[in-house]
Amino acid sequence: MRWLLWIILTLCPAALHAQSKTVLPHELVLSIEVEARDHVPKVSEMILITINGIYRRHITREQIIQPDFDGFNWSQLGVDTWGEERLDGELVKTFKRRMAIYPNRAGPLTIGAFTHNLTLTDENDEWFEHPITSEPVTIEVAPAPEDRDWWFPVKSLKISDQWSNAPDQLAPGEGVLRIIRIEALGVTPEMIPPMPELTSPSAAIFPHPEKRFVELSPQGPLSYAFWRWTIRPSNDTSTIVEPLSFDFFDTEARVDRTVTISAQRLAYGTVVPDAAPLRAQDAYPTPVQLPGWPFAVLAGVICLLGAIFALTGRRLSGVAALSRFRLLDPLAHQLSRAARAGDLALSRRTAAAILRREGPSVPRERLLSELDSSIFSAAQDRTPLRDFAKAFLRNR
Repeated sequence: MRWLLWIILTLCPAALHAQSKTVLPHELVLSIEVEARDHVPKVSEMILITINGIYRRHITREQIIQPDFDGFNWSQLGVDTWGEERLDGELVKTFKRRMAIYPNRAGPLTIGAFTHNLTLTDENDEWFEHPITSEPVTIEVAPAPEDRDWWFPVKSLKISDQWSNAPDQLAPGEGVLRIIRIEALGVTPEMIPPMPELTSPSAAIFPHPEKRFVELSPQGPLSYAFWRWTIRPSNDTSTIVEPLSFDFFDTEARVDRTVTISAQRLAYGTVVPDAAPLRAQDAYPTPVQLPGWPFAVLAGVICLLGAIFALTGRRLSGVAALSRFRLLDPLAHQLSRAARAGDLALSRRTAAAILRREGPSVPRERLLSELDSSIFSAAQDRTPLRDFAKAFLRNR
């Protein structure tokens, strides 16, 4: 019988510690662990802490109470974790809570005591409440520099500059979307600098609302910000988007750094991309139906008029003559068809092609500018394409 009792006690170490209403100090321990560092943290710099619990008693219920964190902002890095570890040959329950705290003033700041309210059992299997508390921890905090427009201490920073298409190969009248992506470890989203103003000598720039979100990791909050602009050159020549820059403090290397996002040239290219992905049926030229006999009669009349002009010593240039007879102008036909179909991109490209072919025209340039303004305007009402096409072809 003795050997059976010995086996039970060996296989069940917890049975060696009979549950009683008397709780020894080493049976329930709660502590605050501050991540080791060889420097004094500055205001708003991330400090990682871990709340550790070691329990040698059976726990029926539990609830942990945080301090007020006076002088700190804080973020919990995920859910609490429970586990089992072997300490000095004894299997114990463990508790961990990972947090990032941010001091908001300089000087000595104290992390208050955490309280863990536990429900235990006694020798009669009755429940009783037993709270335990951690010791407070004091941290010395250095002031942040006062000569900064925006104080941005960050553990790791990654930046990408992306364009929806090649900014120096734009189709006439086309805009391009620019997205700058900020990925910052060790800060919360509101700590990232605000979206800057993008400037250009001549381009039209339309900013979009910025987006921010955060992912939690054991190394600290990983925050993202997306800065977005739609940019369109406002003339037929190239233009420049000015560079962007901002400062940050590298908390690992303990140095100030400056991020500079270089300037970018924007221009209309020689190759005009399609407004939509090419479909199989679009890979071949659209068959053109020749005009019928009414157009043949009209052509004869035009030839007769040409002969009369020749006999009277007058002449018409090729482009000017074509512009006088809209029925024979393929670009005019294409503009009318695109307007009837509601194809905004094709209407814009065709109108620009007519303007290049026939030379500068103040009324037509004004109509094209009004169309561009309605395209990039935030308002829902746009210039009707049919009205635009009629007015564009009517004006010279």
